[in-house]
Amino acid sequence: MWIPDLSGREGPKYLQIVEAMAEDIASGRLPAGTRLLPHRELAYQLDMSPNTTSRAYAEAVKRALLKGEVGRGTFVRSTDGNLGHEEPQTMQRPISGPVDLSRNLPLSGFAEQDVRRILGDIATSTEVPALLDYQTDAHLEKHRKAGKVWLAENGLDCDPDCIVPVIGGQHGILSALMALLQPGDLLLTEALTYSPVLGMAARLGLKTASVAMDDNGVIPASFEDLCRNANPRAFYLTPTLQAPTTVTLPAARRAEIGETARRHDVIVIEDDVFGLLKRDKPAPIAHFAPDQTIYITSLSKTVAPGLRVGFLAAPTRFVPALHQAINLSVWMTPPTNLEIAHRLIKDGTASKLAQMQRQTALRRQQIVFDILGEEIAEAPGDGFHIWLRLPEGWRADVFCAECARLGVLINEGRSFAAEAHDAPEAVRICISHELSEDRLRHGLGIIASVLQMLPSQCSAMI
Repeated sequence: MWIPDLSGREGPKYLQIVEAMAEDIASGRLPAGTRLLPHRELAYQLDMSPNTTSRAYAEAVKRALLKGEVGRGTFVRSTDGNLGHEEPQTMQRPISGPVDLSRNLPLSGFAEQDVRRILGDIATSTEVPALLDYQTDAHLEKHRKAGKVWLAENGLDCDPDCIVPVIGGQHGILSALMALLQPGDLLLTEALTYSPVLGMAARLGLKTASVAMDDNGVIPASFEDLCRNANPRAFYLTPTLQAPTTVTLPAARRAEIGETARRHDVIVIEDDVFGLLKRDKPAPIAHFAPDQTIYITSLSKTVAPGLRVGFLAAPTRFVPALHQAINLSVWMTPPTNLEIAHRLIKDGTASKLAQMQRQTALRRQQIVFDILGEEIAEAPGDGFHIWLRLPEGWRADVFCAECARLGVLINEGRSFAAEAHDAPEAVRICISHELSEDRLRHGLGIIASVLQMLPSQCSAMI
């Protein structure tokens, strides 16, 4: 019978219970599979309101510390913050509705209490009038300094005057394209790329061409050839945990791409929104070619996607044009969102939340490896998505349709292809959008079963 020790703790009672629970799980005093007291019984033992203990259990479920079983009780989910342990089949929750493995988002819920706390602090501060007014460049000084700290977390040191706050990474990409390219300019992308970039290019009247890739990412020789013969203006790429292939570009290739961009005066737009999810990632391309690179990061993949805050780091000569593009598109990044991000970064909470997302990614990658290991990799990877090349004979659209028929949503590879001939027979599987690890296992199990089928056996065959 677990009773938390709340002595010496501060803050709301329900959070004290959650903190004590997390510490006891981490130390092993509260093993995986332990059944906890009903929240009313725990309230009686602690001499507090049942509403408080109920709220504590709900928060612990959000933080993936506990799982509730209808008719059975509440159980400890995991014994550590990294890989966790397989749970007995008897503790699996009933599966209902489609399992959504198509959305590449961080696990939700981690940031809620911290954002609530900060919103409360802002509400009682003297800063509210300024946050509700138009902001000038002078108002951004402390937010640029927060951006500098966040960029340092990502392995990039730069002057605050070179940092431009944006409304998330996607707005950062659009701002860079608006600021630095003209209709008719050529934009290079990876052969498999973040598909909204192609839509942006079409809207802005840009031409596009793709840089060839291999198992290690974009091929520097292909980039060199296009620079010599096609006169590109910019090159957009995601060198860390590339979307969709998950490849992380080696340091030597990053340096070579930076040098090629410098010699041919090509702007590199480096999208590093997944950077903090990668263990031992190489230095950014911006480190090798700071005068040619627009570096983009955000809090969307590691803190809270709905916060919509990101940062660009740019050479000084590009900063005025970037500010102008932001003014044209949204006038300014919402000051209240920036203030929340500033406070999360300043007190170290953002870094803590990123670490929690990274640990969750590692645990879920282990689940993927346990179920699909031979099909995807030699060892568990990093990040919140995987890239699965299909066995010979399978078409990606048919594979996705069969998975959908069985209740699992995934993305086919052609939706990421910059050019039709680049489209592979492969699928992207996202492992973080589903809150329940039981549902993740269930969805991966369906994918594994479809992989064992012959394409001719598939009822979705067209």
